[in-house]
Amino acid sequence: MKATITSIELKGPLKFFALSANALNIINQLKATNYKDFKKRGIWTKHYTMTLWNNESELKEFAKSGAHLEAMKKSKQIAKEIRTITIDTDTLPSWDEAKKLLENAKVFTF
Repeated sequence: MKATITSIELKGPLKFFALSANALNIINQLKATNYKDFKKRGIWTKHYTMTLWNNESELKEFAKSGAHLEAMKKSKQIAKEIRTITIDTDTLPSWDEAKKLLENAKVFTF
């Protein structure tokens, strides 16, 4: 299985409203897939998600379509930095472990 771990650092606290609108649509899209597990957490300008997938093709199909794709196109408007990493695992890691993994993640800065 594959897990994708993502962090997003917002440009400012008021960008939370745009993030929330995008997140609602993305979660609705996620619910229509065969994902195995999902966790989210965040406060102020730093937010995290973890999603567990059966395989990489399901993960990519989700990431490159629908609400998720639209949110990625708009990410530079709300985000200062996005980090993402995909790992092989059967379960989602703890938040502490996920944050350590993100230290070596692919970084997008805006």
